[in-house]
Amino acid sequence: MPIIVKIPAPLRPLTQGQSEVTVENASTVQAAVEDLARRYPGLRERLLDDKGGLRRYVNIFRNDEDIRHGKSLQTVLAEGDKLTIVPAIAGGRPLP
Repeated sequence: MPIIVKIPAPLRPLTQGQSEVTVENASTVQAAVEDLARRYPGLRERLLDDKGGLRRYVNIFRNDEDIRHGKSLQTVLAEGDKLTIVPAIAGGRPLP
């Protein structure tokens, strides 16, 4: 079941400039992030903290829903879902 993941501009250098990538066979957001991290080195550090949780300044939406308002990384994915990664914008330091 392919899931489309929209990549924000600051992370595109890690995905060879692609604005969208596809993840196969990911049943949860966690599985999708892990697959992306394997394929695109450096992405894990931008999305997840040292404990494996979603970084405070990174938002991920499944379709139009913020995953933090549900089961976070354990949010279940279904065929046709789209994930959108959105780094929070509020001044301060850029993504590491």
